[in-house]
Amino acid sequence: MSLDHPTNDVYEAKATQWTAARDGKDVSAAERLRSRALTDSGPLLDLGAGPGYLTAALPAGAIGLEPARVMIDLLHMRVPSALAVRGEAAHLPFATESLGGAVVNTVYVHIDRPTLPMVLAELHRALQVDAPVELGMFGGDQDLTEMTTGDFAGRSFSLWNDEQLCDVFTGAGFSVDEHHHRETSHWPYLLSSLTRLRSLPDTVGPNMQLLVCGLNPSLHSADLGIGFGRGGNRFWPAALASGIVSIDRDARHALEQHGVGMTDLVKRATPRADAITDEEYRYGLERLRRLCAWLRPTAVCMVGLSGWRIAVNKKATAGWQPEDLGGSPVYVMPSTSGLNAHSQLPDLTEHLRNAIGKKA
Repeated sequence: MSLDHPTNDVYEAKATQWTAARDGKDVSAAERLRSRALTDSGPLLDLGAGPGYLTAALPAGAIGLEPARVMIDLLHMRVPSALAVRGEAAHLPFATESLGGAVVNTVYVHIDRPTLPMVLAELHRALQVDAPVELGMFGGDQDLTEMTTGDFAGRSFSLWNDEQLCDVFTGAGFSVDEHHHRETSHWPYLLSSLTRLRSLPDTVGPNMQLLVCGLNPSLHSADLGIGFGRGGNRFWPAALASGIVSIDRDARHALEQHGVGMTDLVKRATPRADAITDEEYRYGLERLRRLCAWLRPTAVCMVGLSGWRIAVNKKATAGWQPEDLGGSPVYVMPSTSGLNAHSQLPDLTEHLRNAIGKKA
């Protein structure tokens, strides 16, 4: 989920040449971010700042984050008033909800596509609610591939189609306010204006053994940054008891160490699940179907019968379903909410064992 070493080495070796070739670079993305920034918000971030072209167009006190050491030196020279930070997009060295907005210009093009959701989850964590983001990518259909020709051979790029990219933004807890193309001499440039929502980002990636899908995040869970986060919810006790996770309330650890991903059928956070409309459930189901077809989890576990009944089969009962999602089999279990008095912890534990193929 970090910038690959060969690509970083190219930028380290050719930073001065790269900078000279791009004098007069378009800084409109930074100008748009500046115009959208909230009053009295935290500092604005230029993620993957390079020599500071965009950082210079942001207000004083902006932060430029860049992994290449030589670029950090050039950033210091160009924008002395900026805070230059050497770091990686996948592990932002900023407090939760501390940033007022971010411009991310063709930085995530160096991230392999299946790992982008977790990189975006890290950006979501660091941004304040309602913070704007201006994000540029390249259009096409390509997992991370090394370029072998041209002045910058050795760099690797991923390319995205519009639907898949917007799905990933939605899953990461952002609204897509604008999304448009601009033709360039190489690949189409995709510019997205996003807003960080009061929601939970997906924790998903390649090689998932189980994708756990809730109905939608509660406001409490969204604010905590933890799915099923309310104290009375039995999901995490059942997950620990079933053996599908080993650390309480740590979705990143569950994904990285156990292959257990997490998403929601509907990304909008509400006080109660009954605030979600049927249309939102059906739209969310199609996004989930595309997510499964892309990342191919071994199985999907839907936590809560009501959403599946609304979106798929009104007569569904708990257990394995005749329908799949993007080729992944689906197990539906009762809600783990404390409001569901019909299901006790041992029952919920057994459902999770069944979903991942574990036996008592």
